[in-house]
Amino acid sequence: MSKADPPGRKVLRRAVREQRRDVALGAVLGMGHQTGEALVPVLIGLAIDEGVVDGDVPGLLLWLGILAAVYVGLSFSFRGSARAGERAALTTAHRLRTEVIGRVLAPEGGAEEGRLPGELATVATEDAKRVGAVMMALIVGIASATGLAVCAVVLLRVSLPLGLLVLVGTPLLLWLVHLLSKPLEARSETEQEQAARASGVAADLVAGLRVLKGIGIGPTAVSRYRRISQESLTATLRAARAEAWQNAVVTILTGAFLAVVALVGGRLAAAGDIGIGELVSSVALALFLIGPLSEFSWVNAELAQGRASAGRIAGVLDAERAVSPVPASARVALPARTDDRPGLPLRVRGLSYGPLRELEFAVAAGETVGVVTTDPADAAALLRCLGRRADPDAGAVELDATALTALELTELRAALLVAEHDADLFEGTLLENVTAAAPAPVSGARAAADPGARVCAVLAASATDEVVRTLPEGTDTAVTARGHSLSGGQRQRVALARALAADAPVLVLHEPTTAVDAVTEVRIAAGIREIRTGRTTVLVTNSPALLGVTDRVVLVDGGRLAASGAHAQLVHECASYRTAVLS
Repeated sequence: MSKADPPGRKVLRRAVREQRRDVALGAVLGMGHQTGEALVPVLIGLAIDEGVVDGDVPGLLLWLGILAAVYVGLSFSFRGSARAGERAALTTAHRLRTEVIGRVLAPEGGAEEGRLPGELATVATEDAKRVGAVMMALIVGIASATGLAVCAVVLLRVSLPLGLLVLVGTPLLLWLVHLLSKPLEARSETEQEQAARASGVAADLVAGLRVLKGIGIGPTAVSRYRRISQESLTATLRAARAEAWQNAVVTILTGAFLAVVALVGGRLAAAGDIGIGELVSSVALALFLIGPLSEFSWVNAELAQGRASAGRIAGVLDAERAVSPVPASARVALPARTDDRPGLPLRVRGLSYGPLRELEFAVAAGETVGVVTTDPADAAALLRCLGRRADPDAGAVELDATALTALELTELRAALLVAEHDADLFEGTLLENVTAAAPAPVSGARAAADPGARVCAVLAASATDEVVRTLPEGTDTAVTARGHSLSGGQRQRVALARALAADAPVLVLHEPTTAVDAVTEVRIAAGIREIRTGRTTVLVTNSPALLGVTDRVVLVDGGRLAASGAHAQLVHECASYRTAVLS
């Protein structure tokens, strides 16, 4: 694709190519419909000439019968064309919707960078729908062009001046309509971007409504949304005004063109160059032209909006990936998991990324290690590298002596689970949220274990059993989207239970107890230690209760490894550790 070729054009071309059968079927049937519509005035003129002027009753009945057959044919053609067009439009919208969602959820990531969740939702819904509408617009455009062509041919047979007028005037009119669609396309793109931005901000405000009220900045947040919403409204009104002006000007141009056609036809009839029936047909054809020409106005508007939406979809689909996928030929498979080896060793070797500088530490299989950082940015950078949401600038993270960059992403994230501090819950029951990532039983003793007992153990380890007892329907209690029906502490415990239920060989937990009280935190720390026995666990936290149950702790200060040892030892011997953990 050349630099001058808009990115959305590739999306439109592929959509048309994939729906070519339905588009072609709809276009052919639409052409049949428009041809029949154009022939109706001709058949009426013939009926008038033979039945009224010549007094031929059988001839009149014959042409009326043909007219009825044409009406039946064009009716069925219209229905078939509309059905094929709708099928193509809906199929295209669905395919693009799944592609956008698939790209957003792709393990490589990157599509969400710089975009709010609400904005991505708008791209996957409204923009996909508008690109789908282009399929119907193409069918209507081809059918309308056919109607104009048939009309021109008929008028050429009736009168050469009339035919030439239509053949010359129609392309000129269409060119003017195309020019008028350019401002609409630009304003439509701005409108869609502003609307998506407003949707994204609204979604974020709703998600953090409780927090915003708690810190007393609700009015400020509402003011911000009001400003962004007003900008979206202004852009929408501008696009609507552009479309209204385009429709108005197209209507004026179309009316003027038809008036000229009717005037020329009337003068020819007055001069005796055409008969009464031909005059009736000419005037009726001039009126018929209103339909195809007005359709072109709609088609141009749909194409303008479709091109803008296709560009936004292309921006998501072609977004640079945060990490590169591993070629199949270069992938290394992890060893099969067994009951004798439930955990895997993890090593950070000379890691440099963001604020991290040549960070190095190792975690043995089955070991529980705490990671304390004096700067939250160090923790965020480490978590991105451990979850392979970003590749380091230098060094590597190794799982079972294999660099993460050599592992297939799905396999990697099944073996090494990074549970973020701000994990979201999903709509469903509490039990469904907890067991969402739970693995199927494997061979051996684990296969004979009671799944219900495992869930109970997870709930107890995360102190979620206390939450269950306070809910009206226990584990069957419905949880709303993103867990907003629960308090912050309840959401955090359910998210921790889900991470523990996944039973990953290596689990990285980031500050899993910040929203619970001290007593519950001590209980959770002991529960994590017990339920993760034999499995590798990394606790990225500054919580003394959690660090107290680790085998050892590493301190990251200034992006580098500053100290390593038992929690109690570091508290007594390392001032920077004491400040980070106890202050």
